[in-house]
Amino acid sequence: MRRLTTFLTARRTSWIALVLALLFAGAVFAIGSGATDETAPGVGLPETAESARVAAAQETLPGADTTSALLVYSRGGEKLSDADLEAITAAVGDLSDLSTDGFVPPPTVSDDGTTAIVAVPLDVLSDVAAQAERADEIRSIANTGLPSGLEALLTGPEGFAVDVAAVFEGADVTLLIVTASVVIVLLLITYRSPWLWLVPLIVVGTADGLARIVATRVAAAAGIALDASVTGILSVLVFGAGTNYALLLIARYRDELRLEPDRRVAMARALRGAGPAILASGGTVVLALLTLVFAQLEGNRALGIACATGVVIAMAFALLVLPAALVLFGRGLFWPSVPKVGSEGSTERGVWFRLGTLVSRKPVVVAIIGALVLGGLALGATQVRVGLAQTERFTTVPEAVIGQERIAEAFPAGSGSPAVVIANTDAVDDVVAAAEDVSGVDSVRVGESAGDITEITVVLDSAAETEESFETVRALRETLHEVPGADALVGGLDAQTLDVNAAQQADQDLVIPLILALVFLVLVILLRALVAPVLLLATVVASFFASLGASWLLFSSVLGFPALDTNVVLFSFLFLVALGVDYNIFLVTRAREEALGHGTRRGMVRALAATGGVITSAGILLAAVFAVLGVLPLITLTQIGIIVCIGVLLDTLLVRTLIVPSLAFLTGERFWWPGRAISVAAEVRTTGSGAQPK
Repeated sequence: MRRLTTFLTARRTSWIALVLALLFAGAVFAIGSGATDETAPGVGLPETAESARVAAAQETLPGADTTSALLVYSRGGEKLSDADLEAITAAVGDLSDLSTDGFVPPPTVSDDGTTAIVAVPLDVLSDVAAQAERADEIRSIANTGLPSGLEALLTGPEGFAVDVAAVFEGADVTLLIVTASVVIVLLLITYRSPWLWLVPLIVVGTADGLARIVATRVAAAAGIALDASVTGILSVLVFGAGTNYALLLIARYRDELRLEPDRRVAMARALRGAGPAILASGGTVVLALLTLVFAQLEGNRALGIACATGVVIAMAFALLVLPAALVLFGRGLFWPSVPKVGSEGSTERGVWFRLGTLVSRKPVVVAIIGALVLGGLALGATQVRVGLAQTERFTTVPEAVIGQERIAEAFPAGSGSPAVVIANTDAVDDVVAAAEDVSGVDSVRVGESAGDITEITVVLDSAAETEESFETVRALRETLHEVPGADALVGGLDAQTLDVNAAQQADQDLVIPLILALVFLVLVILLRALVAPVLLLATVVASFFASLGASWLLFSSVLGFPALDTNVVLFSFLFLVALGVDYNIFLVTRAREEALGHGTRRGMVRALAATGGVITSAGILLAAVFAVLGVLPLITLTQIGIIVCIGVLLDTLLVRTLIVPSLAFLTGERFWWPGRAISVAAEVRTTGSGAQPK
């Protein structure tokens, strides 16, 4: 460690570290991510899921390479006139040039005559830009020459795919600009320097750019394509974590500059002091993220691989590049608050020192009040509902959702997203008869055949992705699985959602215990204790449930969100536990260091005084960065951003500031059990030298 810190900070070698970093960054940017097309978020179910098996079987059917766009014609509930129907029929002819085989079926008119549906067969496009361009052309043709008051809305599989992709159009640029702006403002407030903020911003910004490319390459090697939602979270995490590590290192560097006239020696000491805490916190986040590689859903695995890669790069740049960059400049980098040798440090003064002293006098009261606050907020988590329908996942209502709602009003509610059954051709009649007898089924139609299998379309009475439609799909599966010789499988949107929910629950049941076990193990190894890790982990878990409860009150009472999306609980837990324990690591590792010379009680007060400002700044910055996810009109990311934002603020302002110190004061030397107790003699010597007694 000493040789590395010397290499990074010495006058003769520090520039080498920067040159190597520039060469590495240049090479990576030159190679690029290798991704040629922008990828929209996918489902990522395992191949064994029943709906995935249906989708695989559909690929062998004659229409395997096709999808469909549903155009919904209506005039606000009024009955369509003859002129309306003539215009719709004319549009059908114009749309034929875009269809797969040059033919578009005639429109289907609802029984009440208020709505007409046109299904346009289309070739499957993987490129998001090309798909959006085609959708714009379809909308233009469908709405050209229509009578006043008549409009066509694009929905169905193609409509939803385009609208979801539109959510992420330009998302990378938007997130980068907003995130960087938030970081700049908070760094300016933190350092109150006109130029110091530039150094960590440039270093972390470079790490973010590299992380996107490297993460895409690593994921591709694992056979996974990263979509825009994953890269968006990746960017937020790299900026948040990287800036946190930079804040911690610079704060320690400032303290050392007050003790050492040579800035390079001061940086070497700061790196040796802050480095282990940064490695421990970053390593905890990486290990927690890597638990997602055991998940069933590909989207979960993609997030774990990408974000773990990003945190490694952020940590490497904070420890290897930032120190070399900072020592290029003199103390004037901190102007106007230049740290002078011999000036008073922060461990024996300031608001955080006074707060720590106050908590040390009333630890029982503080612990009880903290527990009541967390417990009260956590009560809201008992009311949480999980599961958003496809039409509920947007903060702004897109065209596809409106079209789907109009279909549900005029046709059987499940017309826009029928269930798909794949069965052996010899047993089709038996399957059709059995399906028609299932409660909740409106109609059954036999479709294409290929070899020994046939596709059967089942329209449900209930709207898509509702509990009623899920019950019907469950009943269909139970009934059709029992048809002799049919080997029937039930797929489609509702079946897919059911399978995704089941897989997400299985991932949650597996990954959450793994995260807790890994974080606990890291804390035990780092602190060489058992009591402290148990208490620290308990506080972080408690703050998660408190943030979940507080967020749910906000979602249900203010924002009007009907439920949490299925992956929100897992992702929020992952980020909050992994990132929340970071602040406890920063505090407690410094407390252990201070306790060696001042005892546990005094050491915790000094640690809180030394780290209070920087950890609070880091927490507020991280919370604000995650809140940036709310700029995208997708409820999933908004929910994750808000839950993590509230949780980080609770960890920073309540758990780490009040609850953890109070628990350390209550347990005393037992806080470090079964590690070697802090010497009482150290406290006696400290008391004798003029410091306050414990």
